[in-house]
Amino acid sequence: MTNKYTIGAFALSAFTLAFNQAVYAQEDQAGLEEVVVTGIRQSLQAAADIKRNESRIVDVIAAEDIGKLPDNNIAEALQRITGVSIDSDFGVGESVSIRGLSENRVELNGRSTMGDDRDGVSLDDFPSSFLKTVEVIKSPTADMIEGALGGTVSMKTVRPLELKGLTAAGALDFEYADKTEHWAPIFNGSVGNNWDLDDAGTFGAIVMFSYQDRELRQDEYFNRVKLYDEAAGGAGAQGEGNTASGRYVVRDQNTVEQFVEKRERTATNLTLQWAPASEAGNFYLDLAQTERAGSQAGVSILDVGGSRVYNDNTTQDAGGQVNNYALSGAFVIPKTKTEFRETESSTYAFGGEWHFTDNVMVSGEYAVGKSDSTEPATELNLRPISRDQYLLDGSASTYTSDVTISQSAGKIPSIVYADPNILTNPDNLAIRQFFHDDVTTTNDETAYRLDVEITEAFGFDWLASVKAGFRVTEGQYNYDQSRFRADNLHQDAFELDTDGNATSTRRIVWIDDFEAMYPGSIRTVSYNNAFNQTGLSGQNDLLTYRIYDPAIIHDAEAAFVKIQDMVDGTTKEITGSLADNLARQTGAYRDISEDTTAMYLTADLDFDALRATAGVRYVKTEVASTVYSADDELVTGTHEYSDVLPSLNVTYDLQEGTMLRFAAAKVMRRPDYTDLSSAFDIDNSIVTADRGALTLDPHRATQFDLSLEHYFGDANMVSAAVFYKDVQSFLDSSTVCVASPLTVSTPQNVFEYQNVCLLDTAGVDNPDIEYATTAQGMSYVEAQRDAGLTGIRTSQTTNGNNGKVQGIELGYQHMFDFLPGAWSGLGVGANYTYADSENPNGNTLLLISKNTINTQVYWEYEDFQVRLAYNFRDKFLSTEEEKRVETVGILGLDSSTNDEESASYDRTAGNNYRDDRGQLDFSASWDVNDSVTLAASVSNLLGEPSSFSTELGSKWMYTEADRRFTFGVRAKF
Repeated sequence: MTNKYTIGAFALSAFTLAFNQAVYAQEDQAGLEEVVVTGIRQSLQAAADIKRNESRIVDVIAAEDIGKLPDNNIAEALQRITGVSIDSDFGVGESVSIRGLSENRVELNGRSTMGDDRDGVSLDDFPSSFLKTVEVIKSPTADMIEGALGGTVSMKTVRPLELKGLTAAGALDFEYADKTEHWAPIFNGSVGNNWDLDDAGTFGAIVMFSYQDRELRQDEYFNRVKLYDEAAGGAGAQGEGNTASGRYVVRDQNTVEQFVEKRERTATNLTLQWAPASEAGNFYLDLAQTERAGSQAGVSILDVGGSRVYNDNTTQDAGGQVNNYALSGAFVIPKTKTEFRETESSTYAFGGEWHFTDNVMVSGEYAVGKSDSTEPATELNLRPISRDQYLLDGSASTYTSDVTISQSAGKIPSIVYADPNILTNPDNLAIRQFFHDDVTTTNDETAYRLDVEITEAFGFDWLASVKAGFRVTEGQYNYDQSRFRADNLHQDAFELDTDGNATSTRRIVWIDDFEAMYPGSIRTVSYNNAFNQTGLSGQNDLLTYRIYDPAIIHDAEAAFVKIQDMVDGTTKEITGSLADNLARQTGAYRDISEDTTAMYLTADLDFDALRATAGVRYVKTEVASTVYSADDELVTGTHEYSDVLPSLNVTYDLQEGTMLRFAAAKVMRRPDYTDLSSAFDIDNSIVTADRGALTLDPHRATQFDLSLEHYFGDANMVSAAVFYKDVQSFLDSSTVCVASPLTVSTPQNVFEYQNVCLLDTAGVDNPDIEYATTAQGMSYVEAQRDAGLTGIRTSQTTNGNNGKVQGIELGYQHMFDFLPGAWSGLGVGANYTYADSENPNGNTLLLISKNTINTQVYWEYEDFQVRLAYNFRDKFLSTEEEKRVETVGILGLDSSTNDEESASYDRTAGNNYRDDRGQLDFSASWDVNDSVTLAASVSNLLGEPSSFSTELGSKWMYTEADRRFTFGVRAKF
């Protein structure tokens, strides 16, 4: 398949190269062709050998490829494999979907890695430079750990006894991000050796270290989208909208978010290994740790409210979306926010294998995986309050302005306010609220494994081996949250008299007052390269604003002290430190223990041209979930289930170099921990929440694969594969407006009143999501809240029905080494994936494109290497029930009801699609000598942004991040 040309995309540091030269020379004894790594071709051949000799359907990335492309990130390398797509944040890949399914496993040397949930370590948290190979296993065998619905990402490091002697290497790169205009270092270093201790055997050690500093920015623009049954000026009369219902598609709540992420990643890996002089086995100790630290801070600038005003120049597109119109009486909400996950993740393992006889081997391992994360989140927000009106009557009157919206050629819309200074004039911007959350997540697993393998078992020539074993795990997951809120500071802070009683004098602090009190706290932000990839339709007043400085918001304690000082002597005064004021959110607390017991039996069959691996795995899962009850008491529930997972992998040699593979298996994936708890995960405003259930069944699937592979030349290949997955017990979600006393007691923030769901009866959930109209306004919603008639829009996870994904994968790789001279350095690779999927609700699966294309062209001759790689994915469903577009569906009904019997029901309402997107990457290197290489690369060379659309094709969100330029030197000794 595509791994051969994907390998070329995996930009790994040169020190791994030095280790792996020794590795593959020794692996020749295991049936692989000896490879002396000198460049792209040899690395492609090494990976082709691994794939060709595998009993499973596997794609491989080999670390011998020395960083020719900017894929120093594991996920970004894997996206070039057929059937693999990635999820990115700030333009950096962090996780993968395999054949449209994101429920996968990430393993390190065959054991679990740990992150904040089931998926294992985030792929941008683990250094690619530590790895020998990365395999994507699409057809499992019974001895593999269960839990992957799409496939398993198996990362493997070099073992000390694979080295030929003392090896040391290092790499120093500098990465430039063009939005932040920031240079940052990336360093990788390692040293390894092994020693012959005569009769005491052989001992080896490898130590690796990696450090990465990075500063990136992400720009996002998005709207809320609604449908209206009304006349729309020049666009047409009532009922003439280009939608099935005749309604018009209108955007409001114009929003710009610009965040800067500063991230440091430090990682270490130590491996010790010993083998006796008899070479009967070996024992090892693996210690790996990664630490992610930094901050992510920025702003969210949006407007709310306003009555729609159309004119003769108002138009509509083919999907009914109007252009050139105004919102009368909108007001802005500037927010400064920070939220960043700091994580320490580690795996420790002691194990070994021993040949008791020539054909009996026993292996075992004790492994501990840990992940500890903290995720502080802080907001300091402003409110548009008129100082002039306050001076007249002491009121906290909201300052509004009309805004005109127009767009051209798919660029960011032009947003022009009647008052161009609405976001910079200190007379209209006051301090409104301060929020802080502390979230801690721990996820630990202890695993015990024992395996026995018997080769040439029972005297049958065709029975190559029998393997059996068991694995026991003890897992513990804990999520805890504390919160502090100082709300409505512009409205509810009244001066106290000398006796401590409230007066009628309201204290409002405008941003110039705040700046005078705390110099350096307020600044004007206006990036000269904002949305330079998408382009602007014209003037956009959301891009210049005065705000609490995003660069200092991550210091929550300092921000708290300023707010504390600001409200001192008022009815909102605060005593104590920030820590003293944090209130534990018992409703969000969840503590989950999970114990598993697995046993398996597998057999390798060899009939010369036909080989097969057949087996069965049995696994039992016991879960206990502890949450706080409505009475604030800890209560524990339990759930258990078991699975029988048969698997079969067959390979048939049609002729030399041509093989046909067939695989079938049952697989399962346990629900994420966040889905296994009935605890509320509520946002800061008490407006939205997520909720799970302990009794959820796991995802289960039956899958079939058929592939044809033909190898020719040294590492040339053409392949074709078809696959089918039938997924049972899909997890689904339903959205309900949940009645909660928190809406009154906290109280709920209704400033963005159009996003607050309404109840029909106080204390009773509303299965339909209903909102106030613009005409009713915020005062109406405030009154409803105070009467207990607003709820929390809650997404509830449930077990759904069956779904499927099926498709084809085509791959081609060719090295033109038969050409004369420098032309012999040319090579190409291409792959294509077609995937057809269906969810129980009739939608496609999330994150899966119907058509994905990868191409690579490279040239490697003597000491020079150049490579271009292009990845294209067409439109795919990114999220369902997306809040900002939740009423927009193919029927154009402006409804988000979940009642399938209702005339307003539209199953596509809330679908959010990421549009077609391609990305071109470039890399080049020069081997100065046998030890030193200079390298350069560019990620997203053409600066391609991403855009998102509704079911009706209306674009509602645009996002873009830095292009990344890397220059460095690498050396090996």
